[in-house]
Amino acid sequence: MTASIHSRALVIDSHCDTILKVLSSRGAYRLGDLHATEHVDIPRLRQGGIDVQFFAAYIGPEYKPDRAVKRTLQLLDSLHQELDANQDTLKLILSTEDITSAQSNDQVGVLISIEGGEALEGDLACLRMYHRMGVRAVGLTWNERNQIAEGVGECRSGGGLTDFGVSVVAEMNRLGMIVDVSHMSVPGYFDVLAVSQHPIIASHSNAYAVCSHVRNLTDRQIRALAENGGVMGINFAPQFLVDHGRADLDDVVRHIDYIVDLLGNSQHVGLGGDLDGIGKTPAGLEDASKYPALTDALLLRGYGEQDLINILGQNHLRVIRTVLG
Repeated sequence: MTASIHSRALVIDSHCDTILKVLSSRGAYRLGDLHATEHVDIPRLRQGGIDVQFFAAYIGPEYKPDRAVKRTLQLLDSLHQELDANQDTLKLILSTEDITSAQSNDQVGVLISIEGGEALEGDLACLRMYHRMGVRAVGLTWNERNQIAEGVGECRSGGGLTDFGVSVVAEMNRLGMIVDVSHMSVPGYFDVLAVSQHPIIASHSNAYAVCSHVRNLTDRQIRALAENGGVMGINFAPQFLVDHGRADLDDVVRHIDYIVDLLGNSQHVGLGGDLDGIGKTPAGLEDASKYPALTDALLLRGYGEQDLINILGQNHLRVIRTVLG
């Protein structure tokens, strides 16, 4: 039954860092090949039944603040080269219709995101050009403060969105780009919810009440996200799953259980594994091919078919349909 539900469901993962590995490998790491190491490639995505994968262009600290645009362009170019090389198996997702088309043609959908608003270098023109290049989601901060807001690792001042940050959210709303608040400081998080006219996502964040890491969301944050119609994607990083020790598949389920129980429904939690962006993975979820094991664990936990469909991808699809059209 698990295999049947997993294969019927639309499976969406809202964060991976694989394109950084593609770029840094200088041609040695190609998405079309099955690799002995790492977490995400086309064979693994297919084996795991993942229909749409968000690929993040992560801007490392060494490129901030004055080399962020060049680095972003290098990452986007690397991803577009992979799209060109795998046209039969990958499809760039610019709208909900593209997801339908990808499913009909047995392709994996690629939704491009940027992780770190430093990529804009304080200029909305960059945002508009990234949109023209196919970017459809932006994480406003990483851990540090930037021209948009403060991240969770640099938030001593307690500030929220800057004036420029407010204009970024408004322009993303206008363009049809998904606002991602993972890594944001708490004041910035709530400012985004107050400003955005569209649902937002926390693409790879977990529940603070289950694991007290600064990157995780408090109950207040989770409830506010749900009121906004948004979705949080569960992160597989062990340090975000458990306070101490080795994480496993059951720890991922514990976070999902907590969020569903807190909200009283399964409509605001999804998957955001952070694969290829984390050094270790939970036992049982070693790479993208293992996602059916999570469906199996949730089924054994007593989740019904509609709840599984929601968590695996329908919740993220709702946001995509609302924002991208």
